[in-house]
Amino acid sequence: MDMIDPLGPLDPDFAASFKRDDRRPPCQLYLVSPLDVTGGFADRLARALDAGPVAAFQFRVKDVDQHEAARLAEPLQRICADREVAFIVNDSASLAKRLGADGVHLGQEDGDPREARAMLGPNAQIGVTCHDSRHLAMEAGEAGADYVAFGSFHPTTTKAVRHHAEPVLLSWWAALFEIPSVAIGGITPANAAPLVAAGADFLAVSGVVWNGDEASAVRAFGAVLGR
Repeated sequence: MDMIDPLGPLDPDFAASFKRDDRRPPCQLYLVSPLDVTGGFADRLARALDAGPVAAFQFRVKDVDQHEAARLAEPLQRICADREVAFIVNDSASLAKRLGADGVHLGQEDGDPREARAMLGPNAQIGVTCHDSRHLAMEAGEAGADYVAFGSFHPTTTKAVRHHAEPVLLSWWAALFEIPSVAIGGITPANAAPLVAAGADFLAVSGVVWNGDEASAVRAFGAVLGR
């Protein structure tokens, strides 16, 4: 495939002509927690992870102090560890360090990946939200991110949407960079296939799993991903 100017205009037809490099691992599922992980959520997480291959689980809670967040996270972390699913903490490198988590996911206002790397060590998985921006993604890669997250690709009620990404962004990234990309935002089994074809390495999903039967949703994504 011809290489393209990293910051030149993106041809909308590029995604349609893009062919996934067989040397890249197949696209995988990345679950993101709901904000409420109390009650019976641990059992729901176990059901979801047992329903089909899941690569990673992101612990995402808001408006609780670190002590409470750690208390909520610990049983979920054990469930993931028992199933060899990466446990990623949203927003907080310090909480990830406290838990000995597999990594951290940073928003644009959650700190520098270099500082997170210094805190968490060379083996931590560090992801960075890059919205619909090629510039932010390249900056994250240069700062040592292990993956970049693009989105939102579809409307979602999980969080406020201020950026809309197109599949061609995934194709552009995959054509130029080895660092994996994560597609996020309103992804369902019905609309996931074009994102996989465009080059996404992971599909980050939340509401579509936790707002219904989690095991059925994971199995449906597994069918799309050929798992």
